[in-house]
Amino acid sequence: MSTNINTDSTTLNQSTNTNSHGTNSHGVNSTRPSSTATCTRSNCVYTPRFDLWEGSDEFVLYGDLPGVSPDDLEIEFEDGRLTVQGRVQSEAERKYVSVEYGIGDFYREFLLGESVNAAGITAELKNGVVTIHLPKPEASKPRRIEVQLAH
Repeated sequence: MSTNINTDSTTLNQSTNTNSHGTNSHGVNSTRPSSTATCTRSNCVYTPRFDLWEGSDEFVLYGDLPGVSPDDLEIEFEDGRLTVQGRVQSEAERKYVSVEYGIGDFYREFLLGESVNAAGITAELKNGVVTIHLPKPEASKPRRIEVQLAH
């Protein structure tokens, strides 16, 4: 079974090699993309950065969400889609000299397909980083096949 996770048009497959172009076998560039925002007349929606780690039993997403409280964070899984959305509250009393992280709404979506055990997904938020554990289903975990001596 092939394991794929689509992270905003980048599909990640189960393998772990790196090539000479700075991309791993998942096709993900080793440098971080810049944070982006989509703005309308009324507000901006920011796209937070996430890193993906793969272990033998699970994938783990690490997302930078500085200033987010658990009450302002929603993580949902439905029909193979994991969405992370919420809001960073503005601190009106502070006058910033420079702002590198967007303040406002944020949204990120991941297409997971059948590559995770949906019932086992968990998440925690600590020091501005959300960690989302995506356990692999038993069928996609590597297993050793014992070879029998033929008679």
